[in-house]
Amino acid sequence: MLTNRRKVRIVWGDCDPQGIVYYPRYFEIFDQSTTELFELALGMTKYDFLKAYDFVGYPMVDTRAKFSIPNRFGDDIVVETAVTEFRRSSFDIHHRLLKDGKLSVEGFETRIWVGRDPQDPSKMKSAAIPQKVRDLFNAKQPND
Repeated sequence: MLTNRRKVRIVWGDCDPQGIVYYPRYFEIFDQSTTELFELALGMTKYDFLKAYDFVGYPMVDTRAKFSIPNRFGDDIVVETAVTEFRRSSFDIHHRLLKDGKLSVEGFETRIWVGRDPQDPSKMKSAAIPQKVRDLFNAKQPND
């Protein structure tokens, strides 16, 4: 399955007073990495793919992280992100953050593909993930 890799430099705003990444910032890194994975797979920006696939987004319904090595102000890390499973309307994401080639943090997410509720357009409702989206994830090769 497709894996997106991106480099991230840890900046002061990511850190606590000790210069170590404050854990909620990892979830921001995970979220951006998920968006970049979808942009790579679908070949368009998030703004464009929301319109193209007529959906609202993919909110998280479950998330967790495992911390092994601290990341600090000034560190350059590599984030590897992949979908590990597609279901009818939900999918799982796995993030691996590497510091000097060593696993520092893992993130796990379950997200739901949602559209507008036809009964009440002010609400969201899960929708089936289009087969074309699944196919694009399977057709692409990892970026290096």
